[in-house]
Amino acid sequence: MNTEPFSADQLRTSVIAVPPLARDNDLKIDHAENTKIIRHIEAGGVRSLLYGGNAVLYHARLSEYASMLSMLADSAGDDTVVVPSVGPAYGLAMDQVDVLADFDFPTVMLLPSRDIVDQNGIATGVRHIAERLGKPIVLYLKFDRWLDPAIIKSLEADGVISWIKYAVVLDDPADDPYMKDVMQVFPADRMVSGIGEQPAVVHVHECGMRGFTSGCVCVAPKKSMDMMHAIHAGDLETAESIRQWFSPLEDLRNEINPIRVLHHAVEQAKIAKTGPMLPMLSDLTSDQIARIAAAVQSMK
Repeated sequence: MNTEPFSADQLRTSVIAVPPLARDNDLKIDHAENTKIIRHIEAGGVRSLLYGGNAVLYHARLSEYASMLSMLADSAGDDTVVVPSVGPAYGLAMDQVDVLADFDFPTVMLLPSRDIVDQNGIATGVRHIAERLGKPIVLYLKFDRWLDPAIIKSLEADGVISWIKYAVVLDDPADDPYMKDVMQVFPADRMVSGIGEQPAVVHVHECGMRGFTSGCVCVAPKKSMDMMHAIHAGDLETAESIRQWFSPLEDLRNEINPIRVLHHAVEQAKIAKTGPMLPMLSDLTSDQIARIAAAVQSMK
């Protein structure tokens, strides 16, 4: 695992993969199957991994957190950056940060929540987490106006933000007043598009974000990396063709559920056995899984 301090160049050199977390039939983290996923992603040239929503860390047990971190640190290649997540609850996040003290991950991401929070309270929590961790953390902007730009500006001034994952879903990603306001107070070269390949051309090429995160990169890592290189080279025709190539699977993620569809897509692509979903997420129907299998097959 690459333990070097965060550099904004990392956000440009690799798509940031957001993998599922494989579990066995007893819901225990399956180290062997997760290593298969990591090796597949790395084989496509990806060198950044972010474990968060797709890994269902919202519902992971604190008692398994150290084991998971150890598995990620041991399984990732020497030049692969790994970013785990904490939270979304404050108490859980602080306990997880204590566990992280035994490891050397370059940063962590705070999972966002809209329940029992307010903006000034979130800012205080971010400061506490970063202070206890001893490093700036990743801010995940998933909801429109979740944090006022003035608060983001103050957090940046305090040095507690490593980078921002921007993932507010809109019909037109170019028509996004919140994104534009955030980019007035936070450097674009430390922001990434956080909604996969679909808005990446707009966010990176037109709006100036540094790179993008992706779930579908876990299925086709080289193709996603090709798209990233095409965007950076200004080859928008190639980038758009790859974006459309990913559409069958992305459309199912939008229609059904992004986390559950990706979880099954990795298994249907015969990359690894991802196992059952953690409660509080229900599993998909056989018909839905068949549609995922067909979408994966169309991408070969």
